Amino acid sequence: MAHQKRQIPNPVEIFDLLKFKKPTLDFKARRLSNAQTIWDLRDIAKRRTPAAAFDYTDGAADNEISMNRARKAFRDVEFHPSILNDVSHVDTTAEVFGGTSSLPFGIAPTGFTRLMQTEGELAGAGAAGRAGIPFCLSTLGTTSIEDVQKANPNGRNWFQLYVMKEREISYGLVERAAQAGFDTLLFTVDTPVAGNRLRDARNGFSIPPEISLGTVLNAIPRPWWWWDFLTTPPLEFASLTSTGGTVGELLDSAMDPSIKFEDLKTIREMWPGKLVVKGVQNLPDSKKLADLGVDGIILSNHGGRQLDRAPVPFQLLPEVVREVGKDVDVAMDTGIMNGADIVAAIAKGAKFTLIGRAYLYGLMAGGEAGVDRAIEILASEVRRTMRLLQVSSLDELTPEHVTQLNSLDINRVNGVAADEQSLFS
Repeated sequence: MAHQKRQIPNPVEIFDLLKFKKPTLDFKARRLSNAQTIWDLRDIAKRRTPAAAFDYTDGAADNEISMNRARKAFRDVEFHPSILNDVSHVDTTAEVFGGTSSLPFGIAPTGFTRLMQTEGELAGAGAAGRAGIPFCLSTLGTTSIEDVQKANPNGRNWFQLYVMKEREISYGLVERAAQAGFDTLLFTVDTPVAGNRLRDARNGFSIPPEISLGTVLNAIPRPWWWWDFLTTPPLEFASLTSTGGTVGELLDSAMDPSIKFEDLKTIREMWPGKLVVKGVQNLPDSKKLADLGVDGIILSNHGGRQLDRAPVPFQLLPEVVREVGKDVDVAMDTGIMNGADIVAAIAKGAKFTLIGRAYLYGLMAGGEAGVDRAIEILASEVRRTMRLLQVSSLDELTPEHVTQLNSLDINRVNGVAADEQSLFS
């Protein structure tokens, strides 16, 4: 039997083989660099954020079935790679709603963003500008239209519109967004009333936050969050401050069950840029909107935060793209936690995707630097997945690259699949 020759270790050779990581006193940079996935950022966010604020971001409506089904739909994707294609260079540029994005995803509109971390929308807009992707501001954002424009002066800014009970308020927001150079308006149609968000109810969550004994106890290990919250401007709907009313009154007025197609026509006449309808959840509505001449639709169930058990946007994609994809740009959101999810959506026909929670986990984990890290993680996953599929551009992705497996109906436990329950951790 042959034996490997042994020798006394040479210290010089040992140090040549071992590279010691340079220590750093920048604790934020260290924790963010250690995060390798969006789920890692979520873990950091959960440790650093009080339960009420974290659960407002992390949670969804009722039993959270819609959110978890959306995530599971992506986990059930099977990819089919090609071989022997040159992928030394990968182009992730996307064309959507009349403009360009360096990556096939942008930052979705989120309300109360400064509640999660005080840098809020400014962090998202700044990070989006550096990455060359769109940033969308919510009607219920905590940074004004004008301040977002200052934070992202040369990038693509979009505005998400709730048509409020007092129509003149919404019309004023449309005019301000146009004056600030925002290029796309997302007309949201899935919020006639607020969804039933049980985590918020159980946490006693309110806007402004109400401080109870439980809140104080939960805050003790998170003094940095409270320091930031108490030493920065009060939480408010920044684009609505001039309209008067308390935060609660403005929130109530934002949800209007009387919104109709006539309101869409009115906004179309006012808005000079691209008009996109967000919250579409079936094929007949997609066809009607295409016939009406909108520039795009976003398949979305509001991240599972409105109607629970709503359709999964990723599963709606094929038939909607087949029927209206030649007439309008079809984008989607909900459930995206990995760059491979984005690649799968593009392969199934989506022009673009939007990330909500994924961006907010980064924000809570480390402010603007955390948003940078979330974008970096997703971009890296997009590029790697494309290379492994052996496609060099988004246009090369086709439905043949993806199979949607079907296991949503197995192992039901209290109305939620056993593998869905693991997502509540």
